[in-house]
Amino acid sequence: MLLSAAGMPFVEVVLLALALAVDAFSVGAAVGLEHRSPRQIFRLSWHFGLFQALMPLCGILIGFGLERWIRTVDHWVAFGLLVLVGGRMVREGFRSGETEDADRDPTRGLSLITLSVAVSIDALAVGFTLGITGADFVLPVCVIGVVAALATLASMLLAGRIGRILGRRAGVVAGLVLIGIGVKILVEHLAGA
Repeated sequence: MLLSAAGMPFVEVVLLALALAVDAFSVGAAVGLEHRSPRQIFRLSWHFGLFQALMPLCGILIGFGLERWIRTVDHWVAFGLLVLVGGRMVREGFRSGETEDADRDPTRGLSLITLSVAVSIDALAVGFTLGITGADFVLPVCVIGVVAALATLASMLLAGRIGRILGRRAGVVAGLVLIGIGVKILVEHLAGA
């Protein structure tokens, strides 16, 4: 069996990366319903991959002492950020006829950072685990980032077809999907608690 540098089988590293990329895929699809220019696709894919790679590093640096505290609030943080951005997209989707400005593009500015943090907060816990076990983290972090970027890219490209069908309603649908993902994260955590 092919082993990673961390001693973890490479297949397990890829499966971990795929599990962490589910939220990036879902949010990428929601954003891609309405925002799918090549630059927007690149920005969102790049940032989701970057944040998915950086969060485990942050987890390693923050350390084991804070892991329990962060795990008690990570679902609330992801929920709040997704509802915030999703709510704004729904509100803007109902403002038809107004000119769209750059501030409404969720692949730019604070919205981009907010979404990037929201979809990658689970990767923080992976960093704690890598830090606790003393495993080599370079390969897992790289694979996690690449898989998240590719998942986002694929979802945005697929969502473009649906977005063309939905037309102006795509923004409302995308916002509702983001809110739904936030609620799902919260419910899953609370049900497991």
